[in-house]
Amino acid sequence: MKFRKKPVIIEAVQLRWDTWQEMCEHAGVGKLSNGKPQGCYAADDGTALPDGQTSNRIGLHIPTREGLMLGVQDDWIIRGVKGELYPCKPDIFEATYEPAD
Repeated sequence: MKFRKKPVIIEAVQLRWDTWQEMCEHAGVGKLSNGKPQGCYAADDGTALPDGQTSNRIGLHIPTREGLMLGVQDDWIIRGVKGELYPCKPDIFEATYEPAD
């Protein structure tokens, strides 16, 4: 059997330094200990750096029903149809979504 995704309008912000303020509003960034997404630094290999280490790459820890996910610089952070947040790699985002009015 084949299936087609239902057309759904989502909200998304690309995770970049120049969109950090917008991301804070979009994702409700705060502290993981309060159940909110929390910013971090990311290594070149796409992993989160330990607290206290810095880099030029931004990251975002996102608590989800499936566990903690990590969005890294240039990922799109999507708010789904039930308000859930999750990261999406730029190439997948481009192949899956298009701007909506």
